[in-house]
Amino acid sequence: MTLDLAAPELRAAAETQPWLDLAGYWQSLTEATREHSAPVIALQTEALAANANDMLRRAGGLPIRVASKSVRVRGVLDAVLALPGYAGVLGYSLAEAVWLSETIDDIVVAYPTADRAAIAALAADPRAAERVTLMVDSPEQLDLIDSVVAPTKRPRIRLCLDFDASWRSRALGHIGVFRSPIHTKEGLRGFAQHILGRQGFTIAGVMSYEAQIAGVGDAPVGKPVAGIVMRAMQRASRSELVERRAAALAAVRELVELEFVNGGGTGSIERTVAEGGITEVAAGSGLFGSHLFDNYRSFSPAPAVAFALDVVRRPNADTATLLGGGWIASGPAGADRLPQLAWPTGLRYAPREAAGEVQTPVVGPAARGLRPGDRVWLRHTKSGEPMEHGNVVVPVAGGVAGEPLPTYRGEGKCFL
Repeated sequence: MTLDLAAPELRAAAETQPWLDLAGYWQSLTEATREHSAPVIALQTEALAANANDMLRRAGGLPIRVASKSVRVRGVLDAVLALPGYAGVLGYSLAEAVWLSETIDDIVVAYPTADRAAIAALAADPRAAERVTLMVDSPEQLDLIDSVVAPTKRPRIRLCLDFDASWRSRALGHIGVFRSPIHTKEGLRGFAQHILGRQGFTIAGVMSYEAQIAGVGDAPVGKPVAGIVMRAMQRASRSELVERRAAALAAVRELVELEFVNGGGTGSIERTVAEGGITEVAAGSGLFGSHLFDNYRSFSPAPAVAFALDVVRRPNADTATLLGGGWIASGPAGADRLPQLAWPTGLRYAPREAAGEVQTPVVGPAARGLRPGDRVWLRHTKSGEPMEHGNVVVPVAGGVAGEPLPTYRGEGKCFL
């Protein structure tokens, strides 16, 4: 099946925002996927189209590079890339990038690699070498590449320099993720000079991901005080980053012409595109609208992806037990890493079991009315991670299920 997110009828249906009618929306997904055995992952295509177009609106004309780790379905990647305004993929492993390069002509690997087999495959494939850009932040990573295939025996390897966007607060310490060690304009310029002095490499671009702004909600549900603190942190971090990043980019541009400068993420699109030196933003989670992204003030993605589990038994009058469910998200362990019990409303996890490997007991008023064979819908914390639990995702449009789309797993791929 081929998704067409630009189809007029789909866009018209998306404008009706069917997900706002909770009962109708989840019942529609239940009916559409009834013939598919649980656990079933559903993709509501009107919601996907709405999310994709809303991110384009927020980008204000700047290209969006699709973060594949938040999708992990080639059919969806192709559909999104067919929309004007989306350009290229931000991959998460080199092996994935080499595989995707068979059909996609612009892939930046978001993280450095030590995968010797994948490096060898890249070096052995001139087309892949033209289409794939590796992330680097130290000379040792270049040494590793050279140790696999000498510069004289391979095509030139395209590189993206990773510039650290975290905030080093005097009061709070390190705020953000631990990515690149390159934090200053001197460090970025010096590394670029080092690369230009070596054989077999081409500097294509710079990436600088402000995770503390793009990936952390500024209005956490039910935590107003935490929201005030988060917004203050993000304002201070962004103020520092805008000036530092601009200076670093200017220093590198004195040495080499950059094809692209990538920044931001789903949660910071508007703020990132406002910086003059950024030429594209990365985004992916906003397409599927996982529940982590319910915690932002500036946008509200529709719940385009959810998964359903079957009720299989009733251990007592107040509890219904689902088969499976332990799809816990990566990140700091906590309640926000659990799948959200989306429908029916009025369900809670049994506190001493929560989401289990093979069974998930749920309690609450709605649990009393559930019977074996009924389905419960859940939303994952992360957008792409559910795809590692299923071979296919079932697209649903207008309440009708389409031909299932294979996930990476369904195509026999497991990259991380």
